[in-house]
Amino acid sequence: MKTKPDLSFWKLWNLSFGFFGVQIAYALQSANVSRIFATLGADPHDLSYFWILPPLMGLVVQPIVGTASDKTWNKIGRRLPYLIFGAVVAVIVMCLLPNAGSFGLAVSSAILIGLIALMLLDTSINMAMQPFKMLVGDMVNEKQKGLAYSIQSFLCNAGSIVGYVFPFLLTWLGFRNTAASGVIPQTVVFSFYFGAAILLICVFYTLAKVKEWPPELYREYNGGEEVKADGQKEKTNLLKLLVNAPKTFWTVGLVQFFCWFAFLFMWTYTNGTIAKNAYNCPETTTVTGIAQIDANGAVADVYSAKYILTTDNKVIVDHGKACVAGLVTADGEFIEGRTIAMADKNVEAVDIVSGGLNIKAPTIGIEVLNPVANDGIIASVDGVASYKFNEAVSTNGMVVVVDGKRRVETTSFTLVDYLSRMDGQTGIVLADIYTHDPNTGELFVDGKKDAVLTDPANAVFETSVVLNTESPQYNDAGNWVGILFAIQAIGSVLWAIVLPQFRSRKFSYALSLVLGAIGFITAGYFTDPYLLFISFAFIGCAWAAMLAWPFTILTNSLKGGNIGAYLGLFNCSICLPQIVGALLGGVILSAIGNPDELAPQYMMMVIAGISLFLGACAVAFIKEHPASETAATK
Repeated sequence: MKTKPDLSFWKLWNLSFGFFGVQIAYALQSANVSRIFATLGADPHDLSYFWILPPLMGLVVQPIVGTASDKTWNKIGRRLPYLIFGAVVAVIVMCLLPNAGSFGLAVSSAILIGLIALMLLDTSINMAMQPFKMLVGDMVNEKQKGLAYSIQSFLCNAGSIVGYVFPFLLTWLGFRNTAASGVIPQTVVFSFYFGAAILLICVFYTLAKVKEWPPELYREYNGGEEVKADGQKEKTNLLKLLVNAPKTFWTVGLVQFFCWFAFLFMWTYTNGTIAKNAYNCPETTTVTGIAQIDANGAVADVYSAKYILTTDNKVIVDHGKACVAGLVTADGEFIEGRTIAMADKNVEAVDIVSGGLNIKAPTIGIEVLNPVANDGIIASVDGVASYKFNEAVSTNGMVVVVDGKRRVETTSFTLVDYLSRMDGQTGIVLADIYTHDPNTGELFVDGKKDAVLTDPANAVFETSVVLNTESPQYNDAGNWVGILFAIQAIGSVLWAIVLPQFRSRKFSYALSLVLGAIGFITAGYFTDPYLLFISFAFIGCAWAAMLAWPFTILTNSLKGGNIGAYLGLFNCSICLPQIVGALLGGVILSAIGNPDELAPQYMMMVIAGISLFLGACAVAFIKEHPASETAATK
């Protein structure tokens, strides 16, 4: 078997350049998926479950791509056909995912579309990413693999920086960073559009610059079974490959488990952590359903839905919000009304409608209004409800306007919800409600299910405290998360330059993970947005080592023609811990939190730090292939 020739720097660069575009797509997904699903209406305890599909698809697709590409050959190459297919699908889905909330669908339908798009996006990204790792294994000799993967790490992080800062940059350029309830802001939508365009450019560059070795030459340099050009494919027994896998495969995989478990929590909970700790994002109470209480004070039945109506079409719960039935004045008079507003006494009721406030269904609730000089009436306060049901509200000399037409003068009033106004056994409808046209307010019902409240007097709202995803604070925090992830990428790029200088890969690997653990734990507690730069720079050190050393150590222990299959199987050490983290995330968050309080997402960052520290300890079990030890000390 011949020794692979040394490649020039630019040939090594070209082998991995497409990683730049693929990583932009991956960065956009990593930084924005939790933000997207939270905006669509997902509960924080459910966020981790949305992250099950990406690694699950990777677990299935990566070994198939690796094994199939080992036996593939055509005019384009062995690995490049999979790159082309994955990139094309990724571009299409990148245009779909951020628009999941823009089709006028119910919350459940919008989340379902988002889930399907996320599944396809991560699958296609993995399919496009895997060929670059395989190309290095195919065409780079052991002496240069460290440099090759360092270049790949640099391009990976450079692409990450671009993807992460897109929403922040687009906000600065004037794109809207807030949107209506359930709709993704322009800054996120157009970030995905621009990322898709760059990905296409990078794929075309790779096709123009990279020429894979023909089957005969590949066999001369890599040994193993001959890669046939006549279309015949020999079966590869993946189970047998696992049984015969070198010990390095398993020990590096153990380290990978703790690392990727930690980073799954980072991608899932950083948005909520930063929004609350650093941006003081306002909280809001979401109604998850209605609970019927029996004579003993225990919960008898729970009717869960984001939309609940009475059988005569009075909306009780709208998009997770309890709807106002009217108000009770200071004199005890009940006045029925769907929308309650306060305005200056000098403003006529009709002016509220002409001033731009849309009071048509399904906008049901309270709007606090204040006069603005020469500009009619505006709604305040950052879209956050300021008052609660059954609490006296002082009018402070202002007039109360009911349904945009009736003026009520009272010193104070109390908001009353529909549930409290029910008398006797009442039929209710659990359903998805949505509107195709918010201007007309025409409603549509989907997934209808009937139920009965036997005694509304003994029924209560089931609620959950969440961050207000419509508020500027939440969306500003979402942009800042992109900046922090960019700091992580910059730290990773700089640390990747330092890593080859260590004489011991194992020491540098463990040190990097310890620094990352410190970064995760401090990120859970720091409240200054700029102090968080330190945390994420440390996390970047761990990321650099995770990208460079596992594949370097592993590929140096592999021989023969099954490198692609082994790398595909090794991807399980990335996917499985993410699946485990996604399944456990909601359970852990519920266990450490209080149902009546905001979920402590910052604690998930601390748990991620502990996991990364365990990964650093597991590095001690790795025994490198002798050839890699030699190469590391040259």
